[in-house]
Amino acid sequence: MLKDILSIAGYPGLYKYLKNSRNGIIVENLETGKRMNADATARINSLEDISIYTDEGDMELKDVFKAIHEHENGQKSFNPKKTSGKELKEYFSKVVPNYDEDRVYTSDMKKILTWYNTLQQLDMIDLSEEEGEKDPSGGDQERSSEDTDNSEEQGSSETEKD
Repeated sequence: MLKDILSIAGYPGLYKYLKNSRNGIIVENLETGKRMNADATARINSLEDISIYTDEGDMELKDVFKAIHEHENGQKSFNPKKTSGKELKEYFSKVVPNYDEDRVYTSDMKKILTWYNTLQQLDMIDLSEEEGEKDPSGGDQERSSEDTDNSEEQGSSETEKD
């Protein structure tokens, strides 16, 4: 879900990864559809790699989105830019009750809610993908055992040739 969705420091909004370019990557703004080259020196983060601090450790962004989605019954959240810091903290304590209040700033909360609203508006929040992520890892294990079987067969055929 979030692997190809990027946040680029210094640029507003979210971007979809398209392909590599000579001096960076080509991305497309999710809201406007405009394409641009993101320089290789730009700070680019995949939403899949972002997490927030909690009392028990880190919580992945997809889990935060899932909690917001359940809290909002699948609807868009409120506009975080028109909300006070106190209201944001109250909202986050309902959605993610164990978030670390000392290390998660209101600016982080605003970004997360803005990202959630953008993805929700574009119908890009897919919570069913979590089950699909578990299957490929099992598939990779099967492939590696098949590769081992093939290499043993190749080794035995070489012995027969001698």
